[in-house]
Amino acid sequence: MQLSELLKFKREKKQLLMREVASLVAVDTAIISKVEKGERRPTKEQLLKYATALDIDYNKLLTLWYSEKIYQEIKEEPLAISILKTAKKRIKQDLKTAK
Repeated sequence: MQLSELLKFKREKKQLLMREVASLVAVDTAIISKVEKGERRPTKEQLLKYATALDIDYNKLLTLWYSEKIYQEIKEEPLAISILKTAKKRIKQDLKTAK
């Protein structure tokens, strides 16, 4: 499930109007609409407000947010899978070094 789909699903499940979520997240209703349509990505700061307003695990939102950000950056790269594998390997090495 994409971030936009999850946010819309949770809002509807809680039976909240876009304007109510907009008030809780401190943005315009038009922003909520664009986020739910996948036309705009919320800021990292707004994710915590969404998590609280819609009772969603913040780590889940952050994971989706970053994955979509990375996807948008490399989706047309022929070496996208290789890039992701290399990044994963580097992160694992950095985590071992940090211990």
